[in-house]
Amino acid sequence: MRVAVLAGGPSFERQISLAGAERIVHDLGELGHRAILIDVGRDLVERLTDARPDAAIIVMHGSVGEDGAVQAVLEALGIPHQSPSATACRRCWDKATAKGLLAEDGIAVPDGVVFDRQPFTALGAARALAPIVERLGLPLVVKPARSGSALGVNRAADLQSLATAMVGAFSYDDSVIVERFIAGREFGISVIDGEALPPVEILPQDGPEAYDFEARYSIGLVHYECPANLDDATRQLLTDTAVAATESLGVTGISRVDLILTPEGVPTVLELNNVPGMTDTSLLPMAASAAGMSSAELVARMLPAS
Repeated sequence: MRVAVLAGGPSFERQISLAGAERIVHDLGELGHRAILIDVGRDLVERLTDARPDAAIIVMHGSVGEDGAVQAVLEALGIPHQSPSATACRRCWDKATAKGLLAEDGIAVPDGVVFDRQPFTALGAARALAPIVERLGLPLVVKPARSGSALGVNRAADLQSLATAMVGAFSYDDSVIVERFIAGREFGISVIDGEALPPVEILPQDGPEAYDFEARYSIGLVHYECPANLDDATRQLLTDTAVAATESLGVTGISRVDLILTPEGVPTVLELNNVPGMTDTSLLPMAASAAGMSSAELVARMLPAS
């Protein structure tokens, strides 16, 4: 099979994408397929037309890769891929939209508000920060509505740091989410075609607030427990929640659900990643290994059934 591996692109996560793509290209070779690595740019359609792949594997993170853009191109060309549909990707990419849909389906998400750049600056919406602090409490989490890998995500312990965090988040996106900090144990649960893999618990050495971009992709800064140390009932609750979240957003194929298990035992979904990473510190390969899958077997699951 001829498989186009789409990587790189213009996002902040370009180098992470290329690192994951190298692993996939190697595994495709082990499986006997011909991998065609494409560093995505303006000539994508031309290169796909020339390559005539039977399938594509998307390893692009951030904008273009996760926002549905490259999925839409592949679907227009009739090339199957492992990612959710372009429509589902758009739902996941906009965290504000995703949170609303999840909440409508009864899935717990952090309480919060969304600010767009224009009203925040032109309509004096910054004056609403004090009432938000009063309603949601401290600390708060501030994040771009459309971004990945914890880019632009910060915790705010007071009103001044909240304003500073919002300015930082606005540098990544025109829409920013301010939400209540949810204490508890953090997990990443990968889902393949509606089947949840073993949960991975994320244990940053310096506490939950330290799980930033550097920690995610630097070996040794975070400890991962996989499979997570959970009783059977809690494990089932977490995996059921992860699968329900994918169903709520219309996600098929391969994805990862990030959530917090509160001290009260409530799984609270933070976000859904529709193109999980494939580097040495990525959660999807860890979970697949815990489920008894080799790296090559995981990549085989990304290919359409012949």
